[in-house]
Amino acid sequence: MPKVTVFNQSGSQVGDVELAEAVFGITPNENVVHDAVVMQQASLRQGTQKAKTRSEVRGGGAKPWRQKGTGRARHGSSRSPIWKGGGVIFAPTPRSYSYKLPKKVRRLALKSVLSDKVQNDALIVLDELSLDAPKTKDMINILSSLSAEKTLVVTAERNANVEKSANNLPNVKTITATGVNVLDVINYDKVIITKEAVERVEEVLS
Repeated sequence: MPKVTVFNQSGSQVGDVELAEAVFGITPNENVVHDAVVMQQASLRQGTQKAKTRSEVRGGGAKPWRQKGTGRARHGSSRSPIWKGGGVIFAPTPRSYSYKLPKKVRRLALKSVLSDKVQNDALIVLDELSLDAPKTKDMINILSSLSAEKTLVVTAERNANVEKSANNLPNVKTITATGVNVLDVINYDKVIITKEAVERVEEVLS
């Protein structure tokens, strides 16, 4: 079982914790991680692109000129896609790009990125994380003591003081244990997680 050091908010070592082998000690599967990242990015697409087809463009009700005898090509509408001001052929319409991978695949991807963080000493376990008031300076001091800059902070439950203290830091994001996802873990250099949050993650993924 992988064992990591537990720190306090001052950056001092206060002990060790053994992590579940099935969650934090597997061999990362890069293909599954890639599939999970593509799925999340697809789900984040707004899908609001829109253009008008020839049936939606204003005007074009009358035939531009008679069918025969003018010497020009025949046309039935001035809103044909080949006309300036006409509609768009196969115009994009609002749609959802999201799709889902099987639950086992999503869990394997999450275990893979968490295990990778442990193997690269990028997972920092805190005994607890609590602030008396929302202060960005206090959060900066905690991160500095842990030598963490671009960091994902994971707590067991929502903590308003911690969230507000990190809101103004561009390279820091706070989430709860139930919200841990592949894309966030990959996007941040280090993951700071509380002991209680570790237990929650192991409970869900074991």
